[in-house]
Amino acid sequence: MFYNTIQYFSMQVFVNSKQYLLPQTVTYLADALPDFGITEPKGIAIAINNNVIPKTEWRQYLLKSDDKIMIIRATQGG
Repeated sequence: MFYNTIQYFSMQVFVNSKQYLLPQTVTYLADALPDFGITEPKGIAIAINNNVIPKTEWRQYLLKSDDKIMIIRATQGG
């Protein structure tokens, strides 16, 4: 099935400088995480337009076209 790009995608955002086109059904940050390849948000920090978004607000944070999203994953090291 082919989709008209304008109708199927609602906005573009940039995640760690990479462009993503989000479907119309994705409007909140938490809903977009799978589109960014994040299935387990443990150890993740997110900033949008240079503002850190607390994890407690991810479900309510409304994304806007051209948002600049930075995702940082904590790792163990030694």
